[in-house]
Amino acid sequence: MELIIVRHARPVAQGPGDDGPADPPLAALGILQAAATADKLATEGVSHVVTSTMLRAVQTGRPLADLLGITPEAIDDLKESDHLRSSYTPAEEMDADHEVVRAFLDDPMSMFSDGYEAFRDRVRSAFDSIVEHNRGGTVAVFCHATVTGVYLQALLGHDDPFAVMADYCGIMRVTASSTGIRTVRSVNETGHLRHLG
Repeated sequence: MELIIVRHARPVAQGPGDDGPADPPLAALGILQAAATADKLATEGVSHVVTSTMLRAVQTGRPLADLLGITPEAIDDLKESDHLRSSYTPAEEMDADHEVVRAFLDDPMSMFSDGYEAFRDRVRSAFDSIVEHNRGGTVAVFCHATVTGVYLQALLGHDDPFAVMADYCGIMRVTASSTGIRTVRSVNETGHLRHLG
């Protein structure tokens, strides 16, 4: 089966709130990115659409699901590594003094709200479950940069979970066999977004 793994489109910044962790919607540019991604994938034989439970991933996957007449499946184990943070700032809006940048430089593993090993294991398990339940299909999975990066890390067996980070709506393709063999076919395809600048 084929996995088409897509990082969410660009969201807005969201400051601390009283009702739990930050879960921002897409920015105006993100809405355009999600539409362009849907147009790109609409003719690729997608049989199922999966999203993280976080709003930016749900909103990125919705245009493709609507084009194909598919009800998306939301999987909580695909949520981002820092899903418990009370605020969210797109990386492009951070400077060297931003609290997330300082925390990352001090201890990169602090980016994992539940701990690195737990995050890696839940991400791998989520993708293994998608493969198991969609044999012979093509599944578009809309998730997050660290989810994509850690899954790629697990597939390639390297040590750094931050070695490859996907751009907004960057596409990674993986062929998954029922025998357990996974073949990475592409990483961070973004050509479908060039017209957006």
